[in-house]
Amino acid sequence: MSKLLITNAQLVNEGETRDADVLIVGERIEKIGSGLTADGDTTVIDAFGKFLMPGMIDDQVHFREPGLTHKGDLATESAAAVAGGITSFMDMPNVNPKTTTREALADKYELAKGRCRANYGFYLGATNRNIEEIKALQVGEGCGIKAFMGASTGDMLVDDPEALELLFEHAPVIVLTHCEHSPTIRDNEAKAKAEYGEDVPMSEHPNIRSANACLLSSSQAVDLARRHDALLHVLHLTTAIEMGLFTKGPRQGKRITAEACVHHLWFEESRYADLGASIKCNPAIKTEADRDALVKAVVEDRIDIIATDHAPHTISEKGKSYFKSPAGIPLVQHVMLCLFDLVGEGKFSYERIVDKTSHAVADIFGVVDRGYVREGYFADLIIMDPDKPSLVTDASLLAKCHWSPFTGHTFRSTVDTTIVNGSIAYQDGLLTGDQLGQKMEFNRAR
Repeated sequence: MSKLLITNAQLVNEGETRDADVLIVGERIEKIGSGLTADGDTTVIDAFGKFLMPGMIDDQVHFREPGLTHKGDLATESAAAVAGGITSFMDMPNVNPKTTTREALADKYELAKGRCRANYGFYLGATNRNIEEIKALQVGEGCGIKAFMGASTGDMLVDDPEALELLFEHAPVIVLTHCEHSPTIRDNEAKAKAEYGEDVPMSEHPNIRSANACLLSSSQAVDLARRHDALLHVLHLTTAIEMGLFTKGPRQGKRITAEACVHHLWFEESRYADLGASIKCNPAIKTEADRDALVKAVVEDRIDIIATDHAPHTISEKGKSYFKSPAGIPLVQHVMLCLFDLVGEGKFSYERIVDKTSHAVADIFGVVDRGYVREGYFADLIIMDPDKPSLVTDASLLAKCHWSPFTGHTFRSTVDTTIVNGSIAYQDGLLTGDQLGQKMEFNRAR
């Protein structure tokens, strides 16, 4: 079996940062210690002056396959992910055909075999009519059940009260919700059209997809989960007013958990003036006060996970007017760079971002043998150089859509090396090796 030794690293793991060497044999971590030595068959990486940490497990991405592959696909977007320090991802069900049956879920796993550079898991999507599929789902068959509780389209919108009650009553695994109240959004859209016609400015997006629309829906999800004692994870929260729904403190024992996405921790509404549709996403990027409240909630452990909601669209699609321009941002390649910058600004610690991007995801979803740097665990690791700046250029972008709201920005740090299942997947700015990703295992039942 192959051997890889990482020496002289600053290991960020399980709430502390310390000097450490890590020996990898095959796919797994063999030894963590100091002064480890290698034989002649071992590849050695000297990580002096750099941070070694578990790779990010991104619990919310839209890699667009099957059916929407002009925007992105499992191969292209997983390549961008490993370049950004993500070693595992969980992909959403709003593709074509929609992943709303166990058969479609199995087909998607078959589609992914041998094509992903990072490890992968897929969600079963809830609808108003597929409760029998949800009841039949086996623990480990998917990473969870995704419910669009408003502001979606077609059969992926779960807005029937009886269907929601049945979902939360019978879901055998964790339920994840996109929470925006569609009637409120439709009213706000009508007001915007009355004022601006079809030429609604992008700066109206946080008013149309308002804080109240978010709160109405997230409150409903939390109430349903409490009444049915369901496992609930509320995705991409965006407002200060919603933070009161979630409990401070350690995630152990929580049955309701919360997530913030990196773009909501980074941008605020003044950036619509220069970035326009390139930061149009659902739920919307809102006020500076909302962003600061999310940052505070991460520190207080109200927010348990940080994710990306990577959602690529083509440049031509994004260039349309407000009502025709789709919502979504490509983010996987720059998430860790953003978070390291936020550490540099004093908002987070390195230990906290590792907890929110790796440890917490593994715990909340029951990811088997990943998310921590532990002997016997899969070697899914990243090495970050905190002192080597990264300039985002068009030439550096790996997502198929080939644009980024960060183009022209220089981050403080660099993703030096990404290791997936014990093999180097990305190093010194280049993809290396083959498609190394494996299907993740999940063991958390309701």
